[in-house]
Amino acid sequence: MYKAAIKVILKPGVLDPQGKAVASGLASLGFSQVKSVRVGKYIEVLLDASSQQEAAAQVEEMAKRLLANPVIEHYELTVELVEGEELV
Repeated sequence: MYKAAIKVILKPGVLDPQGKAVASGLASLGFSQVKSVRVGKYIEVLLDASSQQEAAAQVEEMAKRLLANPVIEHYELTVELVEGEELV
């Protein structure tokens, strides 16, 4: 079994209202050194595949077709072999 970790974040130049809200909240808490914040998402997928390369190809397709919007987001993914792990 393989575990994929996918990080999705808005591309530079795309407005990030959540990031602005977090930055504002941090500033109101006294973290004045924070200049900007970008908010994204982290996704884990457990999947069966015959090889790490096959698992990576499947997850790449998932990211392109559903997990990320290629117009406004970019993603990074990693895939590792795991034994006996379950996601809840």
